Amino acid sequence: MLAPTPPLTEWLGELDRWTKTSPDFFAGRLTILDLAALPLDASGIAQLIAILAERGIRIVGLEGADSAQLTPSLPPLLKGGRPAADEQTRGPATPDSSAAAALARNEPNSLLVETPIRSGQSIVFPYGDITVLGAVSSGAELVAAGSIHVYGALRGRVMAGAMGSNPRARIFCSRNEAELIAIDGYYRTADEMEPALRGRPVQCWLKDRTLSIAALN
Repeated sequence: MLAPTPPLTEWLGELDRWTKTSPDFFAGRLTILDLAALPLDASGIAQLIAILAERGIRIVGLEGADSAQLTPSLPPLLKGGRPAADEQTRGPATPDSSAAAALARNEPNSLLVETPIRSGQSIVFPYGDITVLGAVSSGAELVAAGSIHVYGALRGRVMAGAMGSNPRARIFCSRNEAELIAIDGYYRTADEMEPALRGRPVQCWLKDRTLSIAALN
């Protein structure tokens, strides 16, 4: 996580000095940008992300930002990582407000993607669930208001329940190699997942604001 502080030019100077001593530190890492100490509007956030990208720092989510200032082109607002649990939790899902709103607008409340998602591609579906029949490559991104189902290998980033509060959203995949998994803003990166849950079918859900990941038999 990076947490810039004002004045921004001095913070960037300190960052540059630090990265000179550890030039490969951010290589391949997923980074969360905490803006609690540096209130910015959407254009300011986008500019800061671009400045960091020039330094090889890849921002995948935001913390401490005002949701009213965010636009769909910016990384999603996250709420902080939570411990993964190995327990199995069940219970019938209930329709979420995003799906209900979609029905009211005659919008489809599910999106079926029949082709693999390539690196660099981003699919955002603000009305309900996303189902991918193929694989999701590293560097690709899925963002859904509802649940996400991936029938191939999941190597990219998936964010379910991302369009407002939807803690009942779930994520399913046939092979978990994800870079980042998030539900309703609570996230876990690859290095925070149990090794036993990598490379196998899993499901992910929220329980008591804890992001849980369990193997699917």
